[in-house]
Amino acid sequence: MRIAFLFNHDQIHQMAHSLPVAIALARMGSGADIVIATTSDLLAREALRLMGGAVPAGLRLVALRLRSFASRGIEAALGSLVPAAKLLVYRDNLDFFRSLDLLVVTERTSLILKSRYGLSSLRMVLTDHGAGDRAIGFGTSTALFDHILAAGPKIRDRLTSEAGVRPERLTITGYPKFDIAAGDGRPLKFRGSNRPIVLYNPHVSPHLSSWYKQGRAVLDYFLASDRYNLIFAPHIMMFERRMAVTIDKLCVGLPGTLHRRYAAAPNIHIDLGSAALTDMSYTNGADIYLGDVSSQVYEFLKSPRPCLFLNSHGIDPDQDPNFAHWQSGPVISKAVDLGRGLEEAVAEHPARYRAVQRRLFDHTFDLTAEPSSERAARAIVCLASGRKPEGASSDTCLVH
Repeated sequence: MRIAFLFNHDQIHQMAHSLPVAIALARMGSGADIVIATTSDLLAREALRLMGGAVPAGLRLVALRLRSFASRGIEAALGSLVPAAKLLVYRDNLDFFRSLDLLVVTERTSLILKSRYGLSSLRMVLTDHGAGDRAIGFGTSTALFDHILAAGPKIRDRLTSEAGVRPERLTITGYPKFDIAAGDGRPLKFRGSNRPIVLYNPHVSPHLSSWYKQGRAVLDYFLASDRYNLIFAPHIMMFERRMAVTIDKLCVGLPGTLHRRYAAAPNIHIDLGSAALTDMSYTNGADIYLGDVSSQVYEFLKSPRPCLFLNSHGIDPDQDPNFAHWQSGPVISKAVDLGRGLEEAVAEHPARYRAVQRRLFDHTFDLTAEPSSERAARAIVCLASGRKPEGASSDTCLVH
């Protein structure tokens, strides 16, 4: 039995969502050949970092690269604008994918193996990167996976009702990222100040993000503030390329550059690409969350605290499940209202928002005393052996 965990992205943010499952699977001693497949040196280094600096017994690290002259030429010409390599790597490594019995992935692009390259017999398992509310996470393509490991009832319910996923193809296993990023965060010391720390975490998607329309106004507010410290920690892909292009709604955004005055400010910490953007250092360490549609808000809600949201696109969130997280704090439409919004978020959190946050968190994540990565690993053992995982149906597979 050969099981691979694929990491195929320009950045490292998806790795903590499934690598803990691979590690747990190896510890179980299932006898399977377990492969960690990465498509860049950056991802390989991050895998080693998350594994403690060495590949544990029972795991193998494999590098997948562009192999054809044509693919390398396309990547050289277009890679700075679009993620060409991310798509081409499938075609150039079909022999590797054909050799697998089970492929575990964290995103939907990999379905090209079934839809374009005819690998219909390859069983594919999705353990998604994040547990947010955006509609893109519940598209009908998700039903093409052979099985899905869901964080909690919210994901299960929306995938069955909106994506048409059959209930027997879903198993709730919790959130493996919490197993590998469960610390208190690295304490950030701002120069000469113990002010409350606000985390500004805008998403990369231009049609939903607050950054492109109001981001610099947000930074200017904190630049002039004597009340707050700011961590500016956008989605790790925000400044990866000159343009940000979304596929769920064709849209292009220009992230631009940051004036040096922001980095020079004693009360502003800027991080555009370190591992701290992905390991919950900032969501664990901040006092107030400021954002728009990022799923990281749910990681922040692991410990309920004040939240504030920027609605830069005139969205009406009432009764819209794609913006359910906006129930966890006040919503403003303009950066000029940040002072009022932050005060309201803090003042009304105990009586109005804390209970709502706990309800949203519990509906999103089904956490038990057993680590989520171990629950997911048990489900994969069952799938690999041709049995239904515990929780997928009445005919369950129990692995101890």
